Amino acid sequence: MKTHYILFSLFSTMILYGQETVIPVWNSGIPGAIDNPGYHQQEISKGNDQSSRISKVTDPVIEVFLPPEDLANGTAVLVCPGGGYAMLAIGHEGRDVAKWFNNMGVAAFVLQYRLPSDAIMKDKSIGPLQDAQEAMRILRRNSGKWHIDPGKIGVMGFSAGGHLASTASTHYMDRVYADDGTTARPDFSILIYPVISMDTEITHIGSRNNLIGEHPSAELAKRFSNELQITGETPPAFLVHSSDDTAVPVENSIRYYLGLKNHKVPAEMHVYTNGGHGYGMGRSQNTESSWPGALERWMKMNGWL
Repeated sequence: MKTHYILFSLFSTMILYGQETVIPVWNSGIPGAIDNPGYHQQEISKGNDQSSRISKVTDPVIEVFLPPEDLANGTAVLVCPGGGYAMLAIGHEGRDVAKWFNNMGVAAFVLQYRLPSDAIMKDKSIGPLQDAQEAMRILRRNSGKWHIDPGKIGVMGFSAGGHLASTASTHYMDRVYADDGTTARPDFSILIYPVISMDTEITHIGSRNNLIGEHPSAELAKRFSNELQITGETPPAFLVHSSDDTAVPVENSIRYYLGLKNHKVPAEMHVYTNGGHGYGMGRSQNTESSWPGALERWMKMNGWL
């Protein structure tokens, strides 16, 4: 991994990805990384970009999707694909979403974050959060170059990516690496069928085990149960879930919504009868596929469009 990272840093400060740009999250060493030459990133695809999957991410990157200059409105969203903290559904929960945002004038940044692993991390519970915090700081540090408003940068996550997005929204003050002091607080959160809690009654057990282990301490489980970490400074949130989600129970979103409400943080939640889990921008003619339109109206209402 070390050799791969050095080559990446030297030759890939800016690499073309299709017609977009890919940049590394870390330019001077990944915090808490363990060198493991036998551990390599894997790209898994079923034949089209929408179904693309990535696993074993060793060198996190940001895929930059900028809207046409005549549409750009200054808002930006960092997108965290899901995948149970075991892989990244980079197609339908990443790149597709970024292109949709671009059509509304929003700059989108798809985060290929490291998936928690003892094989490459000294503390796997904070690895994804380190990447998300630094990604938020990169967006703010480069706001002038990308023509985005540093006060209109949100975070979005699907499933386990929703856990990361809600972690970024509730743990933005955590000092998980030697940062430069740039704020990592998102200005708003968009959480789509998110994992929120590590409570075994409602969590997605695969995400829990991958992030904090099969037998975590009660303190660690509480720390990453983000419904318990909400304060009055937590960013406003838009939540989407389906009642028939058997992978990530709807109670995850309900608890987060109630936590925000109890702290008087503006929040909007859409709970649909059907849809199950993992439908991305929508895959049917049923009501769960209407959430992008509701999100667009919510963003307009709040002055982000």
